[in-house]
Amino acid sequence: MFPYLPHTEEDIKSMLEVIGVESIDALFDDVPEKIRLKKLLNINEPMSELEVSQYMKKFADSNKGVDDLICFLGAGAYDHYIPSIIKHITSRSEFYTAYTPYQPEISQGTLQAIFEYQSMICELTGMDVANASLYDGSTATAEGALMACGATRRNKIAVSRTVSPGTRKVLETYTKYKGIELIEIEENDGVTDIDDLRNKMDKDVAGVIVQNPNFFGIIENMSEVEKITHDSKGLLMINADPISLAILKTPGEYGADIVIGEGQSLGNPLNFGGPYLGFISCTKKLMRKLPGRIVGQAEDVNGKRGFVLTLQAREQHIRRDKATSNITSNQGLNALTAAIYLSTLGKEGLKEVAKNCLKKAHYAAELIGKSSKYELRFNKPFFMEFVVKSSIKPEKVNKELLHNNILGGYELGGDYSNYNDDILLCVTEKRTKKQIDDLVNIMEGM
Repeated sequence: MFPYLPHTEEDIKSMLEVIGVESIDALFDDVPEKIRLKKLLNINEPMSELEVSQYMKKFADSNKGVDDLICFLGAGAYDHYIPSIIKHITSRSEFYTAYTPYQPEISQGTLQAIFEYQSMICELTGMDVANASLYDGSTATAEGALMACGATRRNKIAVSRTVSPGTRKVLETYTKYKGIELIEIEENDGVTDIDDLRNKMDKDVAGVIVQNPNFFGIIENMSEVEKITHDSKGLLMINADPISLAILKTPGEYGADIVIGEGQSLGNPLNFGGPYLGFISCTKKLMRKLPGRIVGQAEDVNGKRGFVLTLQAREQHIRRDKATSNITSNQGLNALTAAIYLSTLGKEGLKEVAKNCLKKAHYAAELIGKSSKYELRFNKPFFMEFVVKSSIKPEKVNKELLHNNILGGYELGGDYSNYNDDILLCVTEKRTKKQIDDLVNIMEGM
């Protein structure tokens, strides 16, 4: 008997006697004989701690990440360079918690970090107010939709099919159980179908969600979307890539009411899909509908600067079944990471990252566009992602690229049946000219 097994033979015998059963097997008499397992489980022999450690390391080493492969995969999670100072600061013990402080008077440093994060998100998106962060970009989008319904007292949300398929699935789950009708606006040649949007708008649509740059990497015609949305008294919600905002027109300049997005690219690693960071910002008019919490700046009785939890929808804790949001926590450590990233790069540094992404992606697209085997699917302005129509099966292309230590693009056929031959490629500032040339040469050599 091993010491960590709680019951001795005597213990078991004593318990069986109390309940009047002869053996442990007798406890399973109700289980039909034919479905009982009559052999030992097919598991390994017992191992020591050292052996288990070596065994698990072997499995871990079979994983390959962006440190091992050259990454041209995007589609919502991006391989940007992360300055080493970020890990150094976020690893400090005073920051190493993902949880929001409930005793703000003794958490001034944490509150100031969140305040700075909120301020930078406002500046980046061109909006008045931002909250302390949400779980990820998809849930931020869903929260934005609920916010729009609450603010307009309408129960229909329109979302473009050029919004990330993963985000639309989360949105569908959220709205389904809130009694909100979700309608999709068709995609036409890689962008939101403006005519379809115009035809589907009515007085019940609370808001329109458009991603910019969209899932195909293309910059949408936001002016038209804004006009149609606001003409119907709906709210315009833009799902934005924060890096792109360094060089593109901000959602605020487009007249957005709510801005949502994924903040992983702001210094957070890919990390096997999470934890990520959802950001949400809005106009001052909608401030009291914003889910989660807002850290504000104040002065004490001596005129000293301080930080407080300013606006927080307590209904989330008290009126649970009637609450407009279930968000109570924020992604504190990820938000801090984003704040450090933006502070480290500064305005000019972020512009440099964005410009590098833009230039390198267009260089890659130009080379691939000259190929006899591939062509660019859309002839529209794009940021750092673009769609390639392939004469070779996309899975075969990606397999060959992986064989050459390159992580290829996103195969669109699984989400868009009309793009079965297409691959979505992403080029960030990390990619070198040689890596891009190698990608094109391998694709061309197939």
